[in-house]
Amino acid sequence: MALEVPAELEKRMDEAISHYPVSKRSAVLPLLHLMQEHFRYISEESVNWVAAKLGLEPIQVLEVVTFYPGFRQSAPGKYHIRVCRTLSCAMAGSYELMDAFCKAANIDRSHTDHHHPIAVSPDGKFSIEFAECLASCGFGPVCMIEDDFYEKVDPAKVGELLVQRA
Repeated sequence: MALEVPAELEKRMDEAISHYPVSKRSAVLPLLHLMQEHFRYISEESVNWVAAKLGLEPIQVLEVVTFYPGFRQSAPGKYHIRVCRTLSCAMAGSYELMDAFCKAANIDRSHTDHHHPIAVSPDGKFSIEFAECLASCGFGPVCMIEDDFYEKVDPAKVGELLVQRA
């Protein structure tokens, strides 16, 4: 199945490619960011489309997708939650925070692993994953819901954060 990329998105990609006149391969990362921004994750079709656009083999694009944890390979929920789990946040309660989010959003993380880190609520409204360092080590536990950043999150208050998205 061929991916339909809107003309405006392709225009933005062409502009990004223009910044790499010596090696189009260098444009893989910005093109993947644009793909994920538009489609919310990087599908196999997206990998193939970017590869074709840049004259690369799909494996050369997939290597980048699988290397960077910021790229999602499966569709997230309408609102995506990332909970920091690095040492300072873990000590401040990030695992309890993850449990509280999962309970409040009815998310089952039992099937997640390193290669499939995202779990989605049955209604598709929320998805969640652990993140490696959200860069606020002195104010843990921290999380992000979409692009909104929260510090010192009390697990007892996650319901309030989710209701704001309802």
